[in-house]
Amino acid sequence: MWWHDKGRVLLGSPTRSRVGPGQAAPCPTISPRQKLMRAIAALAVAALAGGCFQPLYGEQSAAGGPILRDQLSAVDVQQIMAPKGTDEARIAVEIRNALLFDFTGGGYAAPPTHRLKIAIASTRASIIVDVNTSRPDVENYGINATYTLTEIGTGKVVVTGTTFARVSYDIPGQEQRFARVRGLRDAELRAAKVISDNIRSRLASYFIAGT
Repeated sequence: MWWHDKGRVLLGSPTRSRVGPGQAAPCPTISPRQKLMRAIAALAVAALAGGCFQPLYGEQSAAGGPILRDQLSAVDVQQIMAPKGTDEARIAVEIRNALLFDFTGGGYAAPPTHRLKIAIASTRASIIVDVNTSRPDVENYGINATYTLTEIGTGKVVVTGTTFARVSYDIPGQEQRFARVRGLRDAELRAAKVISDNIRSRLASYFIAGT
C-alpha cells in the first residue's frame, strides 16, 4: 500500500542528509590524491609565474640580454647646469656624482648608449616660526628635478620624468650660525641623495621592463 511505501528506501537510490536547525552542514572530504593534484597544480603555476620575473640587480638576465649593471654603466650623465658659485651648482655636482657611482659602482663607464640630462631647482620654506622672535625654528629644503633619457643611436627620447625631495632641518638658534649652516648642508645632501635614488630607480625600471 502507499502508506507502507512512504518509509521504504530503494537500494542504490541517492539519499539526502537533512541538517537540522543550528547544525552545520558536513564538509566534503578531500582524498589524498586530490590534495596531491592541487599541490602539483599550484607548483606549476608558481614555476610559470617565476619565469616572468627577473631580479632588478641580478648578475644575469633571464632572457640572456645585457644585465642591468652593464646597461646603467652605459648611461652618459651630462653636467647639470646651474649658476656657478651658487648652492645649486654644488648640489648639481652631488647629484651627478651619486648617479655616476650608482651606475658604475666606482669603476669605469661602458661606451655610452644613452644620454641622461637633468635640470634642478631648489626651494626653502619656514615650517615652524618662533612667535616671540618671528624667526624660523624649522625649515624645509627641497629639490625639484626633471630629466630625460635619450638613446644616442637614434636620438629618440625614451624616458622623461620629474621627481622631488623635501627634507626638514632644525635651526638651533640665530646665535649658532655654524649649526644652522651645517643643518642646511646636511639637508641638501640628503635631498640630493633622494633625487639620485629616484632617477636611478626609474632608469632601472626602463631597462628591465622597457617602459
